[in-house]
Amino acid sequence: MMESSGFLAPHIGHLLPWLYTDSSWWTAFGLLGNGLFSSRFLIQWLRSEREKQLVVPPIFWHLSFHGSLISLVYALHVDKLPIILGYVFLPFLYARNLTLLRRGGGRTR
Repeated sequence: MMESSGFLAPHIGHLLPWLYTDSSWWTAFGLLGNGLFSSRFLIQWLRSEREKQLVVPPIFWHLSFHGSLISLVYALHVDKLPIILGYVFLPFLYARNLTLLRRGGGRTR
């Protein structure tokens, strides 16, 4: 188990011991979240270049949501308050955008 000097580990470490166990899988998981989250910009840029105008395709919001959710779980694993606060609200914001998109309220292509 990792040292319990983090923000949440002293409080919830006994409930979720797997969250604070260090392994190379956690590194791969964190890289996956970062890759998904970052790839949204590449996809949006390529789509905009192809259409010769600014376009935010629906996949942008899906990558935003899933990438931020994975990054939040990784931030909880790292257990540093600034990183957790940087990701804690993002999945909710992107989920709302996905809800609006599903209802047809989005003006993306």
